[in-house]
Amino acid sequence: MGELKGNIGSVFLTLGPSGTNHEMVTQNYLSFRGFHDASVKLIDDFLVGLSMMAAGQADYMIQVAVHPDCADVVATAHFKYDIHVVDTFISPSKELGILTRRDVHNPQSIALQPATRKYADLDRWEKLVPVNSIMRIAEGLLEGKYDSGLTTLEIAEKHPGILRVDAYIGTVDDPWVVYGKRRVTAGNLVACPLCQEFVDSFLDRAR
Repeated sequence: MGELKGNIGSVFLTLGPSGTNHEMVTQNYLSFRGFHDASVKLIDDFLVGLSMMAAGQADYMIQVAVHPDCADVVATAHFKYDIHVVDTFISPSKELGILTRRDVHNPQSIALQPATRKYADLDRWEKLVPVNSIMRIAEGLLEGKYDSGLTTLEIAEKHPGILRVDAYIGTVDDPWVVYGKRRVTAGNLVACPLCQEFVDSFLDRAR
């Protein structure tokens, strides 16, 4: 995937606001790849991000593949903007949990990013409120918009007098997609070398 090499000062877009899994994972990806001169811009909409790339305002965009809009973004990128998937990787999320406001004893509403819908049993809540970012959920909890929210545990640690942890979820290993302007395939499969952990687990099954 040579298209990613040598891009000094490249701009990477990903989902905001500050504190999201997307921001953390993007920063970790840039460090892993050695892109120390790259910068990150936070956006609220991946389709807007594609238009920014097409207009020359950014070079790449990173999106978790389980995001509910991912299929539409991949198709729109390819057919409308000539933007393509140029890299993929796996990364754990932040520590997640279900947080509830301490002044609410019988929570009725819970905010969640739609991609996290199956992370926990939510039957006890009467109203599920879709929100596009786990940090927007945290903001809404602190503002009293929701009774509960599926977001990062660090929010409860920062505001122990306001929020309690009703359920611990932990980290989730997600697939991630990197979009760029130059197509990396030429009619052939493109994949990274096997990681040793996968090789070891494969060999263990074969024994």
